Amino acid sequence: MFSSWDEVISSLRSKPYFQELERFWDEAYANSTVYPKRELIFNAFKQCPLEQTKVVLLGQDPYHEEGQAMGLSFSVPQGVVIPPSLKNIYKEIEQDIGCYMNEHDGDLTYLAQQGVLLLNVNLTVEAHKALSHQKKEYLDLTNDILSILNELDRPMVYLLLGNFAKGFADKLDHPKQLVLTANHPSPLSANRGGFFGTHLFSTCNQYLEQNGITPIQWGNALF
Repeated sequence: MFSSWDEVISSLRSKPYFQELERFWDEAYANSTVYPKRELIFNAFKQCPLEQTKVVLLGQDPYHEEGQAMGLSFSVPQGVVIPPSLKNIYKEIEQDIGCYMNEHDGDLTYLAQQGVLLLNVNLTVEAHKALSHQKKEYLDLTNDILSILNELDRPMVYLLLGNFAKGFADKLDHPKQLVLTANHPSPLSANRGGFFGTHLFSTCNQYLEQNGITPIQWGNALF
């Protein structure tokens, strides 16, 4: 069993899909504007060590405008205007947990440092072109990452938001791990129902506490 994400990534580098991704990154970063910066492609793993991972928040695509993407799903650097999907996440956290969210700070690093793996399936995107780097190889990588987490014999919670993320639910069947799904928090989807009022975040914390694990401090006003 792997003891760190470095070991995991090292083991995957020999796979054909990973080698194809590295070739793709070389070409994409050399010939176009790509987000996030190349050194932040694996930021989710750097900020949330494998041994500390207890929640996985799965996103689909990095933000595609300048200064937004930072290698953490749904997160933007401090000082950047918070995107609509993250605003809705903050709104649901406030209603669900009853904590105050600072809407002037969209940096979710504080969650990663508590054990929330903020993972996008597509790790890169071309500037101004949403979903422009949808590749089978990214699906292969995500499936391998989730399989490794699924094999860990410890409680864990997965938050799968939107139909794309829900598509990975069938990969997650460990009896000690909980899979929670909801509509995507984007305005179009969230306002149709199925995101607001789902109590994802309190349910996640209840499960962690029931299993003797420190719950997540979702509120960002404390950090």
